[in-house]
Amino acid sequence: MLEARLLTWSDGLHIYPPIVGEFDDSALMKAFGQAGTGAFIVPTAIATEVVKQFGVVAIGKTEEVREQFYAISAEGRISHPAVVAITETARTWLKQATFRAQPIDVY
Repeated sequence: MLEARLLTWSDGLHIYPPIVGEFDDSALMKAFGQAGTGAFIVPTAIATEVVKQFGVVAIGKTEEVREQFYAISAEGRISHPAVVAITETARTWLKQATFRAQPIDVY
């Protein structure tokens, strides 16, 4: 879904980047970007960490393309301690965030 929104946005600006690869593994995608193989996108929420971890430089940012995150539980009540911790941290973080949908940064 994010790819479709990003391509629609770039089409509207008459920007047609060549797509040299598509990755299901975000760490692999970042490693290719780090090696100079191309640009990649990340949510603004993790942009600072990506810069530190991969030593990349932001080349752009847009508020017009947003990514949404969902946590879905099959149980009516979350009981696993790890899932409880993740859920509570996410709720705290989302209450502090200005927008639920996060803008993306381009590297």
